[in-house]
Amino acid sequence: MGLMPGSRPPHKAGVVGNASGFSTKWVSVLCIASFCLGFLIVNRFSPLPDLADTDKNTISVGKYGSVDVHPDIKCGKKLDASETGNILSQVSKTHDIIMTLDKTISSLEMQLAVARAAKAEDEEKRKRDANLGNESSNNRRKVFFVMGIFTAFSSRKRRDSIRETWMPQGEDLKKLEKEKGIIIRFVIGHSSTPGGVLDRAIDAEEVQHKDFLRLNHVEGYHELSSKTQTYFSTAAAMWDADFYIKVDDDVHVNLGILSSLLSRHQSKPRVYVGCMKSGPVLAQKGVKYYEPEYWKFGEEGNKYFRHATGQIYAISKDLATYISFNRHILHRYANEDVSLGSWLIGLDVEHIDDRSLCCGTPPDCEWKAQAGNPCAASFDWTCSGICKSVERMEDVHQRCGEGDGAIWHSSVS
Repeated sequence: MGLMPGSRPPHKAGVVGNASGFSTKWVSVLCIASFCLGFLIVNRFSPLPDLADTDKNTISVGKYGSVDVHPDIKCGKKLDASETGNILSQVSKTHDIIMTLDKTISSLEMQLAVARAAKAEDEEKRKRDANLGNESSNNRRKVFFVMGIFTAFSSRKRRDSIRETWMPQGEDLKKLEKEKGIIIRFVIGHSSTPGGVLDRAIDAEEVQHKDFLRLNHVEGYHELSSKTQTYFSTAAAMWDADFYIKVDDDVHVNLGILSSLLSRHQSKPRVYVGCMKSGPVLAQKGVKYYEPEYWKFGEEGNKYFRHATGQIYAISKDLATYISFNRHILHRYANEDVSLGSWLIGLDVEHIDDRSLCCGTPPDCEWKAQAGNPCAASFDWTCSGICKSVERMEDVHQRCGEGDGAIWHSSVS
C-alpha cells in the first residue's frame, strides 16, 4: 500500500530514525568522550597564571607546602657587578637618609625641651623680679663677687657660727655690698613639701638676718649638682658680678685675702679658681663619693680630670653665664665638684690652682700666715670641712683669721 502525502514512515523499535543507524547509547558515549578530550586540550595548552598575581607571592608545591616568590627575582640569572653596585648604593643612601632624619628628630626634641625649660625659667624670672625689687635681673647691679654659702635645713648652728665669726651682719653686710661690691648669701632651696615647717623656719630666719638666697630647687644631698647649676643661674640673673663663688657652711674664709686673690684675675675673661685635684673614681657602691657612672672615666682605678675641690671655688662671669644658658643640657654627675669640672673642661678656660684656698685648720693655717702666706680659706681634708665646725669655728677664726677690719682695707679695682 502506498503512502499518503505528508505521512511519516513507520518507526522500528531499537533503531534511530536517521540514515546512519547509530544507537542512542553510542551517541552519549561519544558526547562524553568529546567533552573530556576538549577539557584536557584546554588545560594542557592554556598559559600558567602570572606569578606576580598569585596571592601573597606564593605558589603551591603539593605536600611540601608553599614557597615565597618575589615578582622581581629572576631565577637562574646572576646579577652583574654594576647591578650589585647599584643595589648597594641605594641601600647605603637609604641608611644615610634614615640616620639624618634620626639626628634631625633628636635635635628638634632637644631644642623643644630647651625652649620649654626656657619658657618656664622666664615665668619664674618674672615672678622673682616682682619680689626682688632693686635686685631684679632687669636692673642687675654691677658687683665684684657673689658668694653663695651652701647650707641645709638642719644647719642653723653652722650658719650662726659663721655669722658670729667671718661673715658681716646687719648694716655691715649692707655696707660691704655698697662699698666693696661683695654679696654674701646663704643658699638654700625648699623642702619636698613647700610651705612646710622647714621652709617656715628658713622664712623666719630670713626675716631676722636677711642673708638668704632662696632657690627654686628641692633640697637633698644627692641633688648638689642640680643645686650648683641653679645657684649659678639664679645669681647670674640677679647680679652682674665679676666672680661667682660657692663655699660650704663648714669652711672658714678670710674675705680680705680672698678679695685680693680674685682681684689679680679680674681682667681675665674665663677663669676657674680653686684647689685643683684629680682624685680616684670610686666604683664601689656604698662608699662615700661613689660614682655610679664610673665606667665613663675609663678602666677601674682611673682618676678624674683636674677640677677644683668642692669646699670653695670661684668662676668668672662668662662661665656662670655659660652654665646658666646651657643648664638644661649639661650632664650632672653624683659629685657636684666633678660636675662643675666636666661643664668647663671642654671650654677655653684658665684653671687657677691656688693652695691658699685649701689650708688646714690650726696649726697649719697659723704656720702659713707666719711664713707670709696667709690663707683665704681653711678646713680639714679628713672631714671635707672643719671637723665639728659649730664648736671649732670661733677657735679657727681667732687663730687664723685676718682681723675684722681686713676686708675694709683690701684693694678691689
